[in-house]
Amino acid sequence: MTITYDDFAKVDIRVGTVIAAEPYPEARKPAFKLRIDFGPEIGERSSSAQLTTHYTPEELAGRQVAAVVNFPPRQIGKFMSEVLVLGFPDSGGSVVLIVPDKPVPNGGKLF
Repeated sequence: MTITYDDFAKVDIRVGTVIAAEPYPEARKPAFKLRIDFGPEIGERSSSAQLTTHYTPEELAGRQVAAVVNFPPRQIGKFMSEVLVLGFPDSGGSVVLIVPDKPVPNGGKLF
C-alpha cells in the first residue's frame, strides 16, 4: 500500500527527552513508565514502553527519543500512555529506540 505525503504529515512524530523512567511491574509484558519532555509547545507526556531488554531506567533518563504525539491516550493497565515511543525490533523482537544521532531541541518534528 502506498500513501501520500499528506497521509504521512498527519502522523506527528516529535523528539523529546526522557526526564523520568521507572519499572512498570503491573504491565503484562515487561515495560517502563516514561515521562518525556517535548518542549514548550507540547510539554511533558507519559508513555509505557517495552524497552527492558536493551535499556535500564538510568540509561533512559536524559536520552532523547522519537514518539508519535497525536494518537489518543491509551490505558495500559492502571497507567495512561499519552505518546507512542518509536523503535525497531532487533533479531529477537526486542525494541531498539529510534533516536537522533546529535542533540536537537525538544519538540522538533520529524519530516
